[in-house]
Amino acid sequence: MLEQIKKLIQYYEEVISLPHRQEIARELRHEDDIFLLLLYSEMIGIPNPVYYYTLELYPYMLEKFHDWHLRMGMEKSPLSGIRCC
Repeated sequence: MLEQIKKLIQYYEEVISLPHRQEIARELRHEDDIFLLLLYSEMIGIPNPVYYYTLELYPYMLEKFHDWHLRMGMEKSPLSGIRCC
């Protein structure tokens, strides 16, 4: 009985979120873009008050950097220290 209720709740959540999946994905991508801008802002000349705290995140975010700068409309990497293209 409990298993059936869990399946019913899961089905209900899928039906509710189905029309909004694109919106949710767009919002998550937008949040990622803003976070990466904050992370790399010091390197492109924008003062970053949390630069010291975000420095340790660079190795994890390098994989996403290429997709980010293409989405922002930059054909080549704006940073001389990071070569991804």
